[in-house]
Order: sequence, then structure tokens, then C-alpha cells
Amino acid sequence: MSPRRSRPRGSEPENPRSGGGGGWGLEQTESYRGEEWTVRTVAGDTGKFYRCPGCDQEIPPGVGHVVAWPGSGIGAVGGVDDRRHWHRACWNARERRSSVIQRGRNAPRY
Repeated sequence: MSPRRSRPRGSEPENPRSGGGGGWGLEQTESYRGEEWTVRTVAGDTGKFYRCPGCDQEIPPGVGHVVAWPGSGIGAVGGVDDRRHWHRACWNARERRSSVIQRGRNAPRY
């Protein structure tokens, strides 16, 4: 018995730089807060800690996550300093949660 094919016969593999398809390191354009954001899924193998803006928790080294930055449209100003590292679940739930964590006056900050 031969192994199953991972893609239909006759299809060409996608060019990783074309931005199509899903996978690691491919860029996509998505909307967030009324503007276009460029989104890339990364493996998280840089050895750095990042802080997720969605949940305000750390993303430890070695954990796959999403890097997003504004500005893929005309007149966009986004750059390296505008990149944000999100947990995948936090990026997917970005429209359902508020951007500002609201606490009571006497609530602890942790």
C-alpha cells in the first residue's frame, strides 16, 4: 500500500513568498480595529520572551505564536517597532475581548 498524498494530483506547491495558504512563516493580511494588519505565524525559536497584548501574559521561548503589525495598505507607516507578538488564541479572540484590562480600585495588579 502506498502512502496517502498530501495534496491533490497535479497541484503545484505554493510559493512561500506569495502569501497564500496557511503555515509557518507565511504572511497574511487581516483587519483589526478598522485597519489592515500583516500577520505571520512564527515558531518562537528566538530564545526571547514576549508579552502578549491580548492577555498581558508572557510568551516563553519555544512557543509558537503570531506576530502582527499594522500597515500593509496604501500610506501605511508600520515598521519593526510596531510589531506585536500574540498568542494564537488571543489573536483569534481579539475582536471579542477589550484592549484595556479594567480593574477595580482595590484590585491587585497581577
